[in-house]
Amino acid sequence: MIGRDDLWGRDAVRIQERLSQAHSWQDRFTITDDLLVRRYEAGRSQQPEVARVWDRIARGHGRVRGHGRADEIGWSRKRLWSRFRSQAGLAPNRAAKLVRFHHAAHRLAAGLSPALAAAESGYYDQSHLHRDVQAFTGVTPATVAVEPFLAVDDIAWPGQAPPVSNAGRP
Repeated sequence: MIGRDDLWGRDAVRIQERLSQAHSWQDRFTITDDLLVRRYEAGRSQQPEVARVWDRIARGHGRVRGHGRADEIGWSRKRLWSRFRSQAGLAPNRAAKLVRFHHAAHRLAAGLSPALAAAESGYYDQSHLHRDVQAFTGVTPATVAVEPFLAVDDIAWPGQAPPVSNAGRP
């Protein structure tokens, strides 16, 4: 889990104070919008090597293993982990785990059994998928399969939701 300080750094306490002093939800949304716009406009540049590793993780649906990622870009593992974490907010293995979970959650929502969703998403077995679903959501795979949050992807990013295979479906 990413903590408040990990996301906002030394500004976290100030942001929390501003939000708690706001008198309405509209004021809180305005504060949040302003913070996000400023963060976006400040634009943290991402090193091409970090972008390349992220791209491999995303294209591989989180199945990319840590071994070789650093070698592929000519960095040491320690340097990659440090740079990736500072620019993406989490280590490459954690990013891969979240992407793999995202892929599996969409498989579950598409009606695949947990065993098939696990297999298609690169999990060792169903129990590993169950462990990640529980860790990330606090619920079971059956509950995730009907969660409305999965429908947001197609609305927010049309055409970018993971494709669903027909394997194992009636």
